[in-house]
Amino acid sequence: MTTEIIGTDAGDARITWHPAKKARLVLAASHGAGGGIGARDLVALAEVLPAHGVTVALVEQPWRVAGKKVAPAPKTLDVGWRGVWPALAAPGLPVISGGRSAGARVACRTAVELGAHAVLALSFPLHPPGKPEKSRAEELLGAGVPTLVVQGGNDPFGSPEEFPAGDYELVEVPYGDHGFAVAKRAPLGQEEAVAIVTDAALKWAGSLG
Repeated sequence: MTTEIIGTDAGDARITWHPAKKARLVLAASHGAGGGIGARDLVALAEVLPAHGVTVALVEQPWRVAGKKVAPAPKTLDVGWRGVWPALAAPGLPVISGGRSAGARVACRTAVELGAHAVLALSFPLHPPGKPEKSRAEELLGAGVPTLVVQGGNDPFGSPEEFPAGDYELVEVPYGDHGFAVAKRAPLGQEEAVAIVTDAALKWAGSLG
């Protein structure tokens, strides 16, 4: 594992690399608006995927590196992501643009522009909690590259059945909330829930041409 600081027009971002020995893909994944790269799904992907030929690059947006607690506007998040992209593409491998929540939105919005190979959208925030009329479906549907959405069954930002039909794959984590946490009383354990995320990502990454 190595880290590097990348200067962007939005400030310094940080990439934490989890390299595969014989990499064929890079999965670049950023965090949400309320958390960092310590999120359980991002940590699990970084632990599991490198053994299967996928280098994982966890990206901390400039606002997070600067120690701020509130994420800036979406346009500023996009600026930060654009700024780190050359470093993500430097290994010369196809790059899957990914992230959770707000990071998933950034990946969708910039995928075609940056030449992303595909998009991995974890806990895509389809709408603000309790406000389904404020849909962000256009961002997801406009990604323009092969896209996998992994969504908690109890995600208040959009449950799987709320997602519109479109040219993307969707995998549900039953009983999972926005952070893929499951209640102790749920018939699915926490480790099982996280394994659904990593298994889905592995299977999908393996299917990419």
